[in-house]
Amino acid sequence: MSKKVPIKDYRNIGIAAHIDAGKTTVSERILFYTGMSHKIGEVHEGEATMDWMEQEKERGITITSAATTCFWKDHQINLIDTPGHVDFTIEVGRSLRVLDGVVAVFCAVGGVQPQSETVWRQSSRYKVPAIAFVNKMDRIGADYFKVIKEINEKLRGNAIAMQIPVGQSEDFYAIIDVLANKKYVYDSEDMGATYKEEVVPAEYADKVVNMRNHIIEKACDFDDKLADKYLAEEAISNEEIMVALRKGVIQRKVTPVFCGSAFKNKGVQLLLDAVVNYLPSPLEVPPVEGIDANTDKVVIRHADPKEPFCALAFKIMTDPFVGVLTFIRVYSGELNSGSYIYNSTKGKKERVSRLVKMHSNKREEIDSVRAGDIAAVVGLKDSSTGDTLCVEGDNILLEKIDIPAPVISASVEPKNKADYEKMIVALRKMAQEDPSFRFTYDEETGQTVISGMGELHLEVAVDRLKREQKLDIEQGRLQVAYKETIQKMVEVEGKYIKQSGGRGNYGHVWIRFEPLERGAGYIFENKVVGGTVPREYIPAVEKGLLEAKNTGVLGGYPVVDFKASLFDGSYHDVDSSELAFKVASSMAFKSGMSKASSVILEPIMKVEVETPDEYMGDVMGDLSSRRGRILGMEGKGGAQVVLAEVPLKEMFGYSTDLRSATKGRAAYSMEFECYREVPSSIQEEIVSGK
Repeated sequence: MSKKVPIKDYRNIGIAAHIDAGKTTVSERILFYTGMSHKIGEVHEGEATMDWMEQEKERGITITSAATTCFWKDHQINLIDTPGHVDFTIEVGRSLRVLDGVVAVFCAVGGVQPQSETVWRQSSRYKVPAIAFVNKMDRIGADYFKVIKEINEKLRGNAIAMQIPVGQSEDFYAIIDVLANKKYVYDSEDMGATYKEEVVPAEYADKVVNMRNHIIEKACDFDDKLADKYLAEEAISNEEIMVALRKGVIQRKVTPVFCGSAFKNKGVQLLLDAVVNYLPSPLEVPPVEGIDANTDKVVIRHADPKEPFCALAFKIMTDPFVGVLTFIRVYSGELNSGSYIYNSTKGKKERVSRLVKMHSNKREEIDSVRAGDIAAVVGLKDSSTGDTLCVEGDNILLEKIDIPAPVISASVEPKNKADYEKMIVALRKMAQEDPSFRFTYDEETGQTVISGMGELHLEVAVDRLKREQKLDIEQGRLQVAYKETIQKMVEVEGKYIKQSGGRGNYGHVWIRFEPLERGAGYIFENKVVGGTVPREYIPAVEKGLLEAKNTGVLGGYPVVDFKASLFDGSYHDVDSSELAFKVASSMAFKSGMSKASSVILEPIMKVEVETPDEYMGDVMGDLSSRRGRILGMEGKGGAQVVLAEVPLKEMFGYSTDLRSATKGRAAYSMEFECYREVPSSIQEEIVSGK
């Protein structure tokens, strides 16, 4: 059983990094040194490729889990898998929501790369305190102090060196800890699990003194008593420095930086010490805010087991042994295995059949979880990512996660028809894990269509089907999710009369269609007076409209942002039926759409391109040629950030074009902004199917 650790000794952390900075390797070593895994994959001496990396890439950090619990120096560390790609904004945001601190990993050669900037920006947005780890110190061209300079210039991170690497590139063999004033030499015999503490060599003595003074000066900004002592030239203990720096880290005003080579097993234990020393416990971050589901008043929950239970489901995973695992972050209260909880997002009661903590690739059943804990629940049927779980009667709703509608789709089908069922099961699991990914079956074409938030989103989904499920998949052309709407108010008649010997069919309606503002959706109103359309037929009229609005008159796209008001009609005592009124309303819809000046709407993406100054003209010119609207620019540490709104259709293949135009030095991110009317020339192209 897990040892019971006080909440003040919890650390809920994530490892965030640019792709290839070594996020996975750092995570693996943390599990190895905390005794959670007994071997590090199948690493053979001198081999740069690790056998287990394929598995790692497939399933995220700990091979089978989204959150792993490990222990270091009487502290409980919950290590949460944060996605490497910012294209999955919904995933990144959700992971950062449940983190109390983050270890930002940088490559000692690559330094601050575009992706690391985006990850940093995301952690700033969610106000997550961070420390930094400069990895790959054993690589040719590694430069620890250059990376710290970049963190300060490009990220405004107020980074501060806490260590000195000893030996350059492949000769890197030890680390000097400035505050401890010791040199740590790692034993290669046992994968760096043991290390020797040595005296700092004489040639480094002055540098250590200067750097210690620099650390104290920074720490003084966060502690007045320390500043007074420093000015009075009194002796200052390491403990006092660390307490002050910790305050600065929690306020996101300073970033202590550590170094090492996770692959060569150097520096990870000191990084774990730093996690314990500088990153906050659940008690040191602001309490979570929610809304009372009954009164809409703001409710605050503290990290206290005595308060009512409240948690956020942040990830759904399917485990081959126990079924669906719902990972939760508990913000307040306590939850026992076998008890009932209330899903306030869905308004449903759920039974917690089991509670599980993940330790690397092993599961441990536990009896209860409490404030500050991260664990997996087995047995929840209706809960999905982003749902709030609480005590029934104390219905709190944590900040809603806005799940945007997919804006891009493509057809997928297995080359071997026998694999169809297997593909559908896999897609169902993927949609459950990621609410911004959806799939449908198109009856007209007989195709299975997957939809998501961007090109990369779908690329990864197809890649997972191929690699995890070993399916041979064919992907169709990418399609933009267009919509249609109307521009003027019209009143139309829908009449369905059919005599077929014996009983006939009679349905007759008058419906007013009027445009609504963007994003308003669809509204139906019954304005019939005097019973010209009997009450029992009103639902049939509404159903007819609901079905009809999925197919517009221009390109067959769903119709949005309009109001339909049923205001008149007539009926026949014998021949009227629900079916007749349903058909009459869909006839009125088609007639109304063709008279109400229908137009096509397209998804517009908010695009942010970061480029070196010399390519800025090319980047802006290219965005304009893609029907982009430049919103503004801002300088950022020797680079320019261009903000623009660009139609999604024009962004296909953009990453390749941007790479070649800027010699791979620019980076971009984009997210869905809104739907907007397409220009008439483009509308003609879309309608004619070009």
